[in-house]
Amino acid sequence: MTSVAAQVLRRLWERDETLAVAESLTGGLVAAELTGVPGASRSFRGSVTAYATALKREVLGVDAALLAERGAVDPDVAVAMAAGVRRALGADWGISTTGVAGPEPQDGKPVGTVFVAVSGPGGVQKVVELRLNGGRADIRRESVRSLLELFSGELAENARAQDTEQNGGN
Repeated sequence: MTSVAAQVLRRLWERDETLAVAESLTGGLVAAELTGVPGASRSFRGSVTAYATALKREVLGVDAALLAERGAVDPDVAVAMAAGVRRALGADWGISTTGVAGPEPQDGKPVGTVFVAVSGPGGVQKVVELRLNGGRADIRRESVRSLLELFSGELAENARAQDTEQNGGN
């Protein structure tokens, strides 16, 4: 996974952009993966591990009504977490994880239900639902990998869109 983290950070360095992470079920594993790359501090601003639902609201600004209605394991919550950490830590990009690693279901969602999200410049917002198998450690590890892959793809797509704009749409 470190290679994906390194690739993401390299793209951010080239663009002079920053990243912040909001994590729930991954409990800091995304931040650990990123900070495992030498020089990460050039682009990585920091992270918020909002494991408790109240912190999603209080620290990340996730709407209380949304949390009350749907619970913390929800695609809109994942997007709000990514946007909230981006805002809270003053980053160009925010990424997030929320889900159920087990051993018990949560908010009516089965173990292995995970949402990963990206929030970025120009209104970029993307969320992906994952249905993961395995034990708690497997689900958490795959959530990290999936989030970094999603973000890597979003950075590449965003770069192509900027290129097209700068070159007059050709």
